[in-house]
This record gives sequence, structure tokens and C-alpha cells, in this order.
Amino acid sequence: MIRILFFLLFVCIALTGSGQTKVEEANRAVFNKIEFFINTQMTDSVYNLASDNFKDQVSEDQLSFMLQNLYQLGKITDVEVEDFKGQTATYRVYFADEHQLLAKLAVDSSYHYTTLAFMAADKNTKKVKKPEKEEVISQVETETPLDFFIDSVANSYIKKGETQSLAIAVFHQNKYKTFLYGETQQGNNTLPTENTLYEIGSITKVFTATLLADLVAKDIIQLDDTITTFLPDSVASTPSLNGMTFKTLANHTSGLPRMAENWNRIAGFNPKDPFAAYDQKALFSALKNYQSSREPGEEYEYSNLGYGLLGQLITVVNQKPYMQSLQETVFAPLQLTNTTDRPDEKKQEEILPGLDKEGNVTPLWHWETMVASGGLKSNIRELMLFTVEQFKMPENDLQKAMALTRQFTFFTPDNMDIGLAWHMNMLDGIIYFHHTGGTAGSSSFIGFSPDTKSAVVILSNAAESVNPISTEIMEKLLAE
Repeated sequence: MIRILFFLLFVCIALTGSGQTKVEEANRAVFNKIEFFINTQMTDSVYNLASDNFKDQVSEDQLSFMLQNLYQLGKITDVEVEDFKGQTATYRVYFADEHQLLAKLAVDSSYHYTTLAFMAADKNTKKVKKPEKEEVISQVETETPLDFFIDSVANSYIKKGETQSLAIAVFHQNKYKTFLYGETQQGNNTLPTENTLYEIGSITKVFTATLLADLVAKDIIQLDDTITTFLPDSVASTPSLNGMTFKTLANHTSGLPRMAENWNRIAGFNPKDPFAAYDQKALFSALKNYQSSREPGEEYEYSNLGYGLLGQLITVVNQKPYMQSLQETVFAPLQLTNTTDRPDEKKQEEILPGLDKEGNVTPLWHWETMVASGGLKSNIRELMLFTVEQFKMPENDLQKAMALTRQFTFFTPDNMDIGLAWHMNMLDGIIYFHHTGGTAGSSSFIGFSPDTKSAVVILSNAAESVNPISTEIMEKLLAE
């Protein structure tokens, strides 16, 4: 096998754009050019796509040396997105001779790359997409051009072979409508309803942030209080936790990584149900061993670990379980009677099984200590009740807490503001708030604009992301 020289060259330049989706589109557009130039062995064209800062670090001869090794692997036959963090995409690149590499690419606002790296990849059997469905049952009333648009966008998603059901709720111009597609179980010819439960994954975080904001609004704690006060001494003594506050946990600037270092190395770990065995002992063990290279509040990095910890801290402050606090503070006032972390999985009508990225049935996830980061299950009706409550002038305790979650706290590298959990974007002068969620067998979106009193909730029981259609529908509402 040919030995390939791999090197990582990282030169960070902030990329301006109108949101994560457009950042990804720009990145992929540049990689498409690089793919073409590699396949045609146009080394100088690859180098000309580099930013000036990249060229200061890497000469054309150095890049040529690396590319000559790549050329020996044959032409690139396919590319799949593995990950996208900040401004950097990771692609799995397939070559004609069955070699696979991972490629990292970051792009600046002028569509020049600031990072280009190729590295070895674990062998991965190429995914075979299931054929698209010709017909999908639905329950939709198409009365307006907007209805037809939503229905068209929804069909582009639900006809994919890896999907099964899709539930959409829209509140716009003071009207509430639902769009329901697919089957609750393959072949049963039964549509989901507005009450069908789905895993909502990280949308759970906006509920956790609401609990935090409630404590702040009631002057029980302050956002800038340091968290070590509320941790056991054996954990609080960890130097890297100094300076961490409730706010830095809630806006992902604590410095904590996306996942705990030991998240998949604990006794009883099951990759099909990765958080079921992750208890407080495992969490505190991860925190005791945590070493940070940056100060809290300096940099945005989305952190499930941070929200799992935040849920534990809220439990300590309230002196009651996380789910009890949710029930008393949010669920009861809004009459969210079905939103839960532990649905009855034996009742088909209560919650649907999930489909993984290949469209195969996968188990629901169960949660212990990390429940505050992604453990809730809900439906479009109750999530919409929670969302439209955001439109009201803050008068009661819950509305005041909700208002606090929408206040700006940090500017992310992807041209998004963040409050407490909520991410914020601006479109034609209109601000909208949003959050996504996903598990091994679900994808979800919640978004709303207080100025236009428009809201969208989208739930799917498939890992196939609803983010692209969510953005299309949300931006269409704002343009109306």
C-alpha cells in the first residue's frame, strides 16, 4: 500500500454568512472544486483556491507533494459529509481503488480554503441509499400557496427511503395547521397524529435553559454565579472548573467539550443506547479529570456534557429531581401532559421506534444523568404550546423565564447569536430563534419569530436530518 504523507494545516479565519446552512453550502461548493481538480490532477488550480494565509504556511511544492500521493489512489468516486463543526467540514472521500480518506476543509468568506487536510480513515462500508418512495400517505389541507410550499418541501424529505413518518406544526398569521406524513410502522398504513410522541433530542436543552432562567428570575441564583459552589468538594477542586458559571454552561462557552472524555468507556456502555448507564458517578469522574486549554466565556463549543452538568446543578439548587422541576415549572402551567423522558414503549400509539441513518429500526435512547441535554420525548402539539407561549408579554413566572432565555449572551463564529440554549438568526431584519435535535433514530426542529408570531415544529422518527427542510419552511414563513 502506498504510504501517504498526511499533514494538518490549520489557519483559522472567521467565516461570515447568514447561518450554519449557508456556511456548509459554501464549504461544499469549494470542496466540489477541489474534488474536480484532484480528479483532473490540476495541482496549480487546487493551490490557487487557497487563502493567502494558507499560502504563507504552505508552499505550492509542499501541496504538490501531498497531492501527488493522492493521485496514486485513483479518482475520487464519492464524498460523504462526516461532520461539520464551526467552520470546518469533515468529508469521507472514496477513491476508485476502494481507499478511503477523511478530508478536513475550512473556507473563508471569499470562497478560499483556510484549512485543507487529508488523513487516514477507518474502513467504512459505503452506505447504499434505499430507493425513494413513489407514494406516501398524508393528511394535509393545501389551501394557500404557503400550504403547497410546505407540502412540497415535506414530500422531498418523507419520500427518502431512510424515513418513515413526519409531523409538522405551523403557527402563522394567527392560524395553527398540521402536516402529517408517512406511517407509524412500516406497512401499517397509519398516519402519525399531532399527539404522536417522538424523541426530540437536544431540543430538551431549551427546557433545561427555561428551568435555569426560572431560578434566575426568582433571584435564587444568578447567571454569573460560579458552579463550583454547588458541586462536591472533590469535583469543585478541579482547576479547569474555576470561572465556569451557569451562563457559560447555558450558552456553550464553558470550555467543556461536546462529550465527556469517558462517555463511551463506562461499565455497561451500550452503543445502541449510549446514555442509559451514564450516571452521576461517571459525570463527576469526567469533571475531576477535565483539563481545559481556555478560559470559560471565551469561545463557543456546543456541549452536551455542559447541559448534562447544568441539569445536575439545577437538581441541586431546587433540591428535587430534574423531571419534577420540569413538571412543576413548565409542564403543569402549559398543560404539557405527554412530554416526558420515560414513555411507555409498549404502546405503539404513544411513541414511535426510530430509524437509523440506513433506515433500519433502532432502539430509543434512555437517559440518566445526561437527561437535561437530550432525554425528552414530545409531540408537535405540546411543543407548539410551549413555542407560542414565547410570543406573550412576560407577566407570570414562566413567561419571565422564557423571556430571559431569549436574551443575547454570546456571538458564535457562524454568525449566530445565542441566548440561553436558543440560537438566533436574522433574516431581512427579522430575528428568529431555533434549536435542533437528533438521536440515532430521530431528527427534530423548533423555530419561531416573536416579531411575526410565526412558529414551526418538525419531528421525524428517522436519523435523516430535517434541518434543510426546517430552514426552508422557517424562512418562507418570515418572507410571507
